[in-house]
Amino acid sequence: MKIRAILSIIIILTVILFVIYQYMLYQKYASRPMPTALHSKVEEASQQLITKAEETGITVVITDGFRSVDEQNSIYAQGRQTEGNIVTYARGGESYHNYGLAIDFALQNKQGGIIWDLQYDGNENGNSDWMEVVKIAKSLGFKWGGDFTRFKDYPHLQMDFGLSIHELKRGKRPRDVIDL
Repeated sequence: MKIRAILSIIIILTVILFVIYQYMLYQKYASRPMPTALHSKVEEASQQLITKAEETGITVVITDGFRSVDEQNSIYAQGRQTEGNIVTYARGGESYHNYGLAIDFALQNKQGGIIWDLQYDGNENGNSDWMEVVKIAKSLGFKWGGDFTRFKDYPHLQMDFGLSIHELKRGKRPRDVIDL
């Protein structure tokens, strides 16, 4: 009986210490403002993506980068409160775009049009230009939205630096987990 009581006290103390630790972490990061631009490493990698794709005869256009929470909420409303198709399941604050860690891309065809065609082979090498761009992006450290399991977001590329949306919402930023 004494062992059970001691174990219960140890478990309770462990839970209390964990809650205190989580609260202290929250306080450390909670007052941080939201980012207002694309993260410098994401910006640099997007420029490298454009350059490397161009070297293979593919013109990449970055169609979106940083988005404010208000912009995200407007996009979220599409197909719900406003006309159009649903293009995201992320509300404001729930997208890596809101933290400057994501971009969206498209291809430019030979006629100068912007396309989102996963089969297009403008450089005529027998491979999908889209998938060639994805391969380059992954080599630069991006994660591709086409690999997502819940919602395939083919134009989406992100660098999350190992941070979850939950951590970002609580104020944690890439500088907390990587050397800049």
